[in-house]
Amino acid sequence: MSDPAIQRRSFLGKLAAAVLGLASLPAAWILGRSLVPNVHYEAPRRYKVGRPDVFPEGVSFLEERRLFVVRERNAFHAISAICTHLGCTVKYAPFRHKREMAVRGLSYTSRGEFVCPCHGSRFRDEGTNFTGPAPRPLVWYHMDVAPEDGQLRIDTGREVDRDFRLTV
Repeated sequence: MSDPAIQRRSFLGKLAAAVLGLASLPAAWILGRSLVPNVHYEAPRRYKVGRPDVFPEGVSFLEERRLFVVRERNAFHAISAICTHLGCTVKYAPFRHKREMAVRGLSYTSRGEFVCPCHGSRFRDEGTNFTGPAPRPLVWYHMDVAPEDGQLRIDTGREVDRDFRLTV
């Protein structure tokens, strides 16, 4: 037969190891959790782009935001510069002469078009896709004026219809 003192010692050693292991779990959890930041690193979806008077008549490209701000007299709108095909940045190509066009049953004067350099998609200057592999028109974003300083704000989390205009 085995010695009862050795059995008791073995049992007490295993019990002590189990208690220490269970006691260290909260500390290990806290240590592991401290390695994962509690911060969300996504860029803000609503931001200011400047006062209305800094935008000239026509199309202005904001490269860091990948969007266009269009000014027609005192009316503004924002169009995404991200092609709806594979996400390349479209470029604005002005026409030499204005062209009368009809889009969505509305006639208007067109001053240029958006062209995707990656796969050749082309969009009218109001965002409608008319050639190439792009499946949808360019996205329009909501704009408003910040009451605290009068700057234009664009909310890329809020899409609007292509008839939207912010009048300042």
